[in-house]
Amino acid sequence: LMNKSIAIIAGEPNSISSELIFKSWQLRKQYNHKPFFIIGNVQLLNLQKKKLNYQIKIRKIDNNFKISDLKSNELPVYNIEYKQKKTFEKISNKSNEYILKCFNLAIKLVESKKILGFINCPISKEFLFKAKYQGVTEFLSKKSGKTGNEVMLIYNKKLAVAPITTHIPLNQVSSKIKKSKIIKKVKIINTFYKKIFNKKPNFAILGLNPHNFTPSKKSEEKKIIYKAIRSLKRSKIKVSGPVPTDSSFMIFKKYKFDVIIGMYHDQVLTPFKALYNYNAINITLGLPYIRISPDHGVAEDIIGKKIASPESLIESIKFFNYIN
Repeated sequence: LMNKSIAIIAGEPNSISSELIFKSWQLRKQYNHKPFFIIGNVQLLNLQKKKLNYQIKIRKIDNNFKISDLKSNELPVYNIEYKQKKTFEKISNKSNEYILKCFNLAIKLVESKKILGFINCPISKEFLFKAKYQGVTEFLSKKSGKTGNEVMLIYNKKLAVAPITTHIPLNQVSSKIKKSKIIKKVKIINTFYKKIFNKKPNFAILGLNPHNFTPSKKSEEKKIIYKAIRSLKRSKIKVSGPVPTDSSFMIFKKYKFDVIIGMYHDQVLTPFKALYNYNAINITLGLPYIRISPDHGVAEDIIGKKIASPESLIESIKFFNYIN
């Protein structure tokens, strides 16, 4: 029987992650969720708990944990060795090895069916991956042998968005958009919606250029995007486009779009965050398991101030209710 619990990777130790974990744990009786535990360092979490003044007991668990261990009043933490003397330090690559150990354990647990999937709290991409990976999404798809299949879906109940290219410089976007890539990613999202929500989603696919127009006869819209849309329609997927970007987020309700597909990261994430703030989660599709992360960063500027919003982490935890 597959274990029905989920793991939360504590993420960058010098960030708002521990505060979010403590808040989500304190509020756990107010929302519906599957049993969860933390993958992180018990000693450091105890230090941070004391510094932030949370009255929470932490319970150390290991490989032999049972579901019943996750149902006590103590926050269960699967301990990963890590030495840090100060409660909070400046973010550096000192924590890289520790964070990767946390990820590797989560991957091992999900592959051996000990957990349903995992959430990772924010990490600092600049330090963790340097230039090796664009982000966690790409790192995980490489680890599971699914490179090129990964899809970043930023999800809210009212609307979701997905960029075709993720964390790359703007001047590389045009050359990285391919008809096959658009088709593949839309199909992966379509399958996910059918499986999880039992619905056929309605897609809007954006163009790349302002008003989908460029004087060149070889515009990306004509050469790539329009052809991808035609092919998707033939596959009986509900899709409209190319939709002009500047009005897409005004008209999505009228046309009942479920997912807006953009050509690059900020084209869809900027308006989406303006609309939903932290009420959104980042789901990686195209992996053999479900991985979710809160849709925000490490927030160095507010560490230790106890003003971070746990909303996105709580939404991430709640999303697993859809998955059995």
